[in-house]
Amino acid sequence: MLVKTFGSAICGINAMPITIEVSVDNGVGFTMVGLPDSAVKESQQRVATAISQFGFHIPGKHIVVNLAPADVRKEGAAYDLTIAIGLLAASGQMKADNIDKYIIMGELSLDGSLRPIKGALPIAIQARREKYKGIILPKQNAREAAIVNNLEVYGADTLKQVIDFLDDNGNIEITSFDTRSEFANHLNQYEYDFADVKGQEVVKRALEIAAAGGHNVILIGPPGAGKSMLAKRLPSILPPLSLEESLETTQIHSVAGKMRKEDSLIAIRPFRSPHHTVSDVALVGGGSNPQPGEISLAHNGVLFLDELPEFKRQVLEVLRQPMEERRVTIARSKMTVDYPASFMLIAAMNPCPCGYYNHPTIECTCDPGVVRKYMNKISGPLLDRIDLHIEVTPVPFKQLSEMKPGEDSATIRKRVIAARSIQAERFKSYPGIHCNAQMNSKLFRQYCQLDTECQERMKLAMEKLGLSARAYDRILKVARTIADLDGAANITTEHLGEAITYRSLDRDNWGR
Repeated sequence: MLVKTFGSAICGINAMPITIEVSVDNGVGFTMVGLPDSAVKESQQRVATAISQFGFHIPGKHIVVNLAPADVRKEGAAYDLTIAIGLLAASGQMKADNIDKYIIMGELSLDGSLRPIKGALPIAIQARREKYKGIILPKQNAREAAIVNNLEVYGADTLKQVIDFLDDNGNIEITSFDTRSEFANHLNQYEYDFADVKGQEVVKRALEIAAAGGHNVILIGPPGAGKSMLAKRLPSILPPLSLEESLETTQIHSVAGKMRKEDSLIAIRPFRSPHHTVSDVALVGGGSNPQPGEISLAHNGVLFLDELPEFKRQVLEVLRQPMEERRVTIARSKMTVDYPASFMLIAAMNPCPCGYYNHPTIECTCDPGVVRKYMNKISGPLLDRIDLHIEVTPVPFKQLSEMKPGEDSATIRKRVIAARSIQAERFKSYPGIHCNAQMNSKLFRQYCQLDTECQERMKLAMEKLGLSARAYDRILKVARTIADLDGAANITTEHLGEAITYRSLDRDNWGR
């Protein structure tokens, strides 16, 4: 007897339909075809042991399991439940009347219980797109899959529950989920707030500008000055995620297997902070079985690289293309996978190996030329993609001891949202461009025009401060954002002057 059950395979952040064909005929032997990997091949032992827990058995006949299409590699243990149901139906140990109405996915434990799988959300999206009645999967994944409306989502604890449900001998409760209500309830529930920050008004202002324009930032300062503390609070002043952005972010985390059991929908902007020992594959994604990297997990949020010069140069250089294109392409011999990677980069570093170059009270102990050598660990092309260079100085005791809280994140966020609204209106005719940091050369010339006075100010700054040529367009983009925060139609000398102060590392005398 031949029975077909249906599952899904993850490709990038999307799913594609997989048909599992099980044939039970006269003869002896068990054969699995359709380009399965080792984990899929091992399902024979898991399925045999799991079904035996409930009084079923693998028949002593010739069994062929085909995973179609045969030219797509099938990976992981998520096909265990699909294969088990197909095997039992093909051998007549359960009904097969309604099997074709559902996508069935789940990993089996030896006791017959179901273990969670990766990619439940994209699988559910694919099931709805293919017009299946519902999806059956482990209960731990049910809330995540239930985000997709117009689809019946059944979360089961054991293989026996699924068998009884398909045999009409039992019932599995449909998992319901109010996506919009859940999204609204968890929106902007950030752990950190700028109200906790004492002093550092200049840095807070710079981070507000960065959030308003989507600019990348590097913080340079001695140990203990508050660089990491400030960076962790940046997501709290970014505009709230839209529902579309939230679904896309959740999809990426689902594919990567980063969703916690209690999670259903990611409603706050992600903050990823990989250690400086991270590999280039872990950062951008890839591997023999391509998976999203840290930059894709930071999509629609913040990627924080602490101790930037300690990262391997090769790792930092692979960031350059994704920062420009806002996506990363993983090419393999048989497939090419695209992962979105639209993130804000915030980096932090000490100014020198000892950490105290330019410190107001502690003398730097580094030898001559060491500071410049330390800075040269970061390439010019990478720095070219970072718009704001901010020097962070230690907070005096008087400010630290004040009991009065600083300005809270909600207040700052209102100004950021107002500036982003201006940019949304400005770029509404340009798909894929949402903020000033994403402006191309054509838009740059159109919206960053300078009058005669501003041009003279810019020329003077370039000559007196020794600013590099690559700083020019970055300064104008930041000045455009400062003007948006002020609600000004044109860039003025005040906006330009403030933007110039945020290019510390472009000065000729830095580190000498």
